[in-house]
Amino acid sequence: MSVDNIQVHIKKGPLLFVMILGAFIAVLNQTIMSVATPELMGDFQISAATAQWLTTGYMLVNGVFIPVTAYFMQRFTTRELFLSAMLIFLAGSILSGAAPSFELLLTGRLVQAAGAGIIMPLLMNVVLAVYPVEKRGGAMGMIGFAIIFAPAIGPTYAGYMLDHYSWRSLFYIIIPFALMVVVLAWFYLRNVTERSYPKLDVWGLILSTLGFGTLLYSFSRAGSIGWSSTEVHSTLAAGVGLLILFSWRQLTGSNPLLELKAFKYSMFMLTTLINVAVTVVMYADMMLLPLYLQNMRGYSALDSGLLMLPGALLMGVMMPLAGRLFDRFGAKWLSIIGITITILTTFGFIHLTDSTGYAYLLLMSTGRRLGMALFLMPVTTAGLNQLPESMNAHGTAIANTVKQVAGAIGTSLLVTILTNRTQFHLADMTASGASGEPKHMLLQASISGMNDTYLAVIVFGGIGLILSFFIKRTGGVDTGEQELVPVR
Repeated sequence: MSVDNIQVHIKKGPLLFVMILGAFIAVLNQTIMSVATPELMGDFQISAATAQWLTTGYMLVNGVFIPVTAYFMQRFTTRELFLSAMLIFLAGSILSGAAPSFELLLTGRLVQAAGAGIIMPLLMNVVLAVYPVEKRGGAMGMIGFAIIFAPAIGPTYAGYMLDHYSWRSLFYIIIPFALMVVVLAWFYLRNVTERSYPKLDVWGLILSTLGFGTLLYSFSRAGSIGWSSTEVHSTLAAGVGLLILFSWRQLTGSNPLLELKAFKYSMFMLTTLINVAVTVVMYADMMLLPLYLQNMRGYSALDSGLLMLPGALLMGVMMPLAGRLFDRFGAKWLSIIGITITILTTFGFIHLTDSTGYAYLLLMSTGRRLGMALFLMPVTTAGLNQLPESMNAHGTAIANTVKQVAGAIGTSLLVTILTNRTQFHLADMTASGASGEPKHMLLQASISGMNDTYLAVIVFGGIGLILSFFIKRTGGVDTGEQELVPVR
């Protein structure tokens, strides 16, 4: 069946609902472990470094599986692949919830990640297949709701559950929802893409797995032990070397695992660069603000999650709207306006003190979320719209891989900046003869370091803003070349 016939005959509503629900559950699950770390350390008598592998390992496996999904999406039907991914995720959830030891809990998390890594690129590929270019923005906006809303409510959800129940409840509650998605997928999903049965590039798979796995590991470790570590240097060099070999093989081979020639399309390349910059900006809210609230101000995990909840709810409303605006006006001015709002509200975080009001932080954080809702999915959709149909699977896999790597790099980079600037301010205070309790001096130095880190976030936002001015119309789809006038 041709793509045009698929777009006419497929029941898009049930299809998209089932897949977005699966993606929402998978993304929500990714964010819950950090809040549960203290309780897990006590239950299993493990160190913080060991417990951190529940998050780091999940990210590694998730990142390794995403590049392979381009092959999977061409080899298997939509229904087969989505059901398999959800069943793998469900098995990992059951194992994690019932795990009697840390080793089995970690194994369950890794199994979950294997399923979750397939779901998001598959979902984006389905949207490209069943929606014509002039209607993809609205659908991508709904996907954006799952991507952003789930991690935003994750800390609030996890904090509430841990206040009232065991950490196992975090997995037990996910299990019935995952089962529901499997049942709905069994009845409502059908194949919406053409299968080409490509030959598996085994060496590409090996290089991809080792390269992305090693690179993500190095950035994760850098955030924990610093960039001066020999372990970080060696794994980073190994990861980069392996990915260079992987890229060479993909560009010269006849059956590439990941078609890197997609970067020959100018808008796909441009929007990928913008996504790298804005992913770092997005992680400021997800990682820096909880650190400030909980470690420097003494708020609980639940208080921290509740502060970000209004912004998450606003994004839930705004992202589908932003998608429809993209369909009418294109991505350029949505991106410019959205990033500008995000930068202006981020300026509100460069003068934090030990008495900055909760209401002020709530207002600034919600403002940042409003700005991000305007540009996150429109920018991604603008790049994917330029690709020919034959590259859809590869384009979605590349886009998700880049975001995963940018997230790891961004987290590590922001932690490094925060650590270094805190040490700088503490040394400066000591050298200037400042008096006070060591604990209070460390608090003040940490807050000053946090202010400097948010200033670095603004720099990344500025890069994304500048690049946004170069978004142009491609492939007959208005991606923002004109002023805000509806496309006729």
